Amino acid sequence: MKPSVGRIVHYVSYGTPGGEYKSQCRAAIITAVYEKDEVTGEVFDYPVVSIAVVNPTGVFFDEMVGYDENKKPGTCHWPERVE
Repeated sequence: MKPSVGRIVHYVSYGTPGGEYKSQCRAAIITAVYEKDEVTGEVFDYPVVSIAVVNPTGVFFDEMVGYDENKKPGTCHWPERVE
C-alpha cells in the first residue's frame, strides 16, 4: 500500500529505558509524505512520513518517520487485519 495524507498507520512507541513502559503500537494519522530528502534530494528507498500519534493521554507529533514491517520502535507500519 502507498501512504497518503489522512491514512491510519500504527506507530511503535519507544517505551522507557528502565522498562516501566513497554514499546507498543499506537494509532497515528499520516500528515505528510516524503519521497526524497528535502535537503540532499536523495530519494528514499521506502516511504517516510510525518504523523500525529494518538495516545490515551494526548497527541504526539513526529516527523520523518520510517516504515518497518518488523515493528522497530520509532517506526510505523500498516495496521494488522483483525478477523
